[in-house]
Amino acid sequence: MEGDSTNLDAAIESLLNVEKQMRLAGDVAGTRKAVIDIVELCYKAGAWKTLNDQIVLLSKRRGQLKQAITSMVQKAMEYIDLTPDMDTRIELIKTLSSVSAGKIYVEIERARLIKRLAKIKEEQGKIDEAADLMQEVAVETFGSMAKTEKIAFILEQVRLCLDRQDYVRAQILSRRISTRVFDADPSKEKKKPKEGDSIVQEAPAEIPSLLELKRIYYELMIRYYSHNNDYLEICRCYKAIYDIPAIKEDPAKWIPILRKICWYLVLAPHDPMQSSLLNATLEDKNLSEIPNFRLLLKQLVTMEVIQWTSLWDFFKAEYENEKNLPGGALGDKAAGDLKLRIIEHNILVVSKYYSRITLKRLADLLCLSLQEAEKHLSDMVNSKSLIAKIDRPMGVVSFRTAQDSNGVLNSWATNLEKLLDLVEKSCHQIHKETMIHKAVLKA
Repeated sequence: MEGDSTNLDAAIESLLNVEKQMRLAGDVAGTRKAVIDIVELCYKAGAWKTLNDQIVLLSKRRGQLKQAITSMVQKAMEYIDLTPDMDTRIELIKTLSSVSAGKIYVEIERARLIKRLAKIKEEQGKIDEAADLMQEVAVETFGSMAKTEKIAFILEQVRLCLDRQDYVRAQILSRRISTRVFDADPSKEKKKPKEGDSIVQEAPAEIPSLLELKRIYYELMIRYYSHNNDYLEICRCYKAIYDIPAIKEDPAKWIPILRKICWYLVLAPHDPMQSSLLNATLEDKNLSEIPNFRLLLKQLVTMEVIQWTSLWDFFKAEYENEKNLPGGALGDKAAGDLKLRIIEHNILVVSKYYSRITLKRLADLLCLSLQEAEKHLSDMVNSKSLIAKIDRPMGVVSFRTAQDSNGVLNSWATNLEKLLDLVEKSCHQIHKETMIHKAVLKA
């Protein structure tokens, strides 16, 4: 073994001399070959520690050529999967990572190395370390990295942040991906690079396609929005997944997603965006495949009071069934929020039909106690989804909007204008009748 070590050292020494001559002569091809030969020699001898030492030594040599370092890092990366044990593998990745740190010509290789190391850390259960490692790399600034690889890297960063429940950083990282990227047509982007443009590398084979990345992105965003129960955003994420061609072609995939869209539409607070999404979903022909959900959405659009108990009895089985479908249950608060949305819908319906109503009658219509009816009404007024005033001593709710002086004057002026129009028309009709009458008399 001692003899082998001596022979290896001697061989490396002679190759280092060759490398030095080539480097000083500025011979790129020769230097590159000498560097790769040294790396190969260490690998074949199974001397992993020597390999690490030589990589560091070669990278620090005076005036070392960029091309030589790039080739050395790329060659050594091929040996990562061939290491005898995990410790050796981690050591080699760390050595290559430190060598490539701060060198723009091996930034892609460094990003891939960090991703490998983070994966190992995650498998060891060290989620925090893996997330910290991934956050060091800002791939969005890499000009020569393929678009899909960049997106996949950022999505991995977001996933690790969500795994460690760091929701603020997950949101910041997710904003680095523009959703318009997923709608781009990849066939139109195969244009020849202009003079001076950096050559974009091909993405490795294990990187998913753009549409698959779109699905992963929206699934991660659903996890993020589920944390703070932002139902409308969750619904929009499911809608984006639903629009992916591969999903739309397979009923087994789109039916569970369309069910989720319907549930989250019902759970989302009433606002213009929710209304337009609700109407757009109702027009979807696929909704006829799940008639119960069509019925649920129809009830929300119809301006009629919904009885909560009968609705819950009808849909409870569907609600419970969600946890057996892809995407899982709707969340802990969903059942309570569903009841709340039905109450809000009913209050809006009442406000459309009544200008004034007693609180007792309102509570009867909503199937609530007086205190609950008053609380829900107050919450809706606070959130500006409704304009109402409660006269508590009289127990009367007024849904009329209080106009300011300008509004009163404008409506008065409009009414006066209408009155004068009517007077003018009446005069015209009387004049016309008189003329006809006179003509008849003369005849």
